[in-house]
Amino acid sequence: MNQPIKPIGVILADDHTLVRAGMRALLEKLPGVEVVGEASEGREALRLVRRLRPDVVLMDISMPGLNGLEATARMATEFPAVKVIILSMHNNEEYYWRALKAGAAGYLLKKAATAELESALQRVVHGEIYLSQEISARLVKKFPFQGIADRKSPLEQLTGRQREILQLIAEGQNTKRIAEILKVSPKTIEYHRLKLMAGLNVHDVPGLVRFALRVGLIPQES
Repeated sequence: MNQPIKPIGVILADDHTLVRAGMRALLEKLPGVEVVGEASEGREALRLVRRLRPDVVLMDISMPGLNGLEATARMATEFPAVKVIILSMHNNEEYYWRALKAGAAGYLLKKAATAELESALQRVVHGEIYLSQEISARLVKKFPFQGIADRKSPLEQLTGRQREILQLIAEGQNTKRIAEILKVSPKTIEYHRLKLMAGLNVHDVPGLVRFALRVGLIPQES
């Protein structure tokens, strides 16, 4: 007697409720796919992955507290069997490579989700890398693109903890609140902030915010 095929368990991580609702509606129409959880920011997504062990996480990049790329990097380390597909409106090479370097198995443009979501899910659960068709076509025209893949962004020169603290600073959190969120002492946050400023040659908090905006750590509209 054949065993029933286990559905692909998916977690949705996006800070916009309407986007999650739209993606859930798309996923529920796909055969053999089950939405097992939803998260509105990166830390919540990590907690759900630890508890639910999904097959795939559909992850937005721009989320408060801990952005999607940092959450992806942690998932790739802690749960290498969980496949992350970045689901993003950002359509440029810098984001593709940052996502893949973080350990994502796919990069799907939000505007292409309706047409490509099922294919993306099937490809990544079978161990392949999936890039939206528009992205793939663009990259093929740009061969060789090894220079893009090898180039280090300014963010990659920081540690994961430094990027995490920088995002929280740029979102307007004070030292005490950041310490509470990260469960460390305020002195530890002050130390990291000083190291950030020294490493980036930035001399004040507004300068850190401008840097975070420039490199896309937080969205321009924030």
